[in-house]
Amino acid sequence: MDGALSSPAVPRSPGILYLHGFCSSPASWKARLLGEEMGRRGLAGHFLCPQLSTVPAQALAEASALIEAAQAAGTRLTLVGSSLGGHYASWLAEQYGLNAVLINPATVDRLDVQKFVGEHHNYHSGERFQFTAEHAAQLRAQVRRPTPERYWLWLEQGDEVLDWRDAAEFWAGCRQSLLPGGDHSFSRFPEFLPQLIEFCGI
Repeated sequence: MDGALSSPAVPRSPGILYLHGFCSSPASWKARLLGEEMGRRGLAGHFLCPQLSTVPAQALAEASALIEAAQAAGTRLTLVGSSLGGHYASWLAEQYGLNAVLINPATVDRLDVQKFVGEHHNYHSGERFQFTAEHAAQLRAQVRRPTPERYWLWLEQGDEVLDWRDAAEFWAGCRQSLLPGGDHSFSRFPEFLPQLIEFCGI
């Protein structure tokens, strides 16, 4: 059952929930740039970028709690997800009826997530963690078919981590920006930032 939405009579102010990727954090390049831009617009309080749990089910629970709290406060969030955060954003967009920008997203439906089982470390904090077979199963259970009109998909063909064609096919029918070159970080993020802000209604 979809998450409860506030009454249409409640005024809605826009906000953004940024979801980082696997082994990443709010200290990532894109998260910092977006947070700084929101601050310049006097909307720092409408930008959320949590440190997500490395446990997929817990990561979704944490993000869901933030969305529900924002809804209760009259804020309608747009989701922005990078890499694995794009997978989470897609699930949450379907759950809560929200719009989402997906940046070189992980297409869990097409990935062998079992190959990620083992020890990893956070790129920014250096903290080590275990990704288990149970965690891989949680990711596979989170796959939901997308409603195309909710999404804007950003893909760079030079992504060295994920095959852009998997995402283009899974999110077929949604608005897509497919660019040559680049890399997994989505190197053109700074030039797309004004369009992102506009898409989020800010």
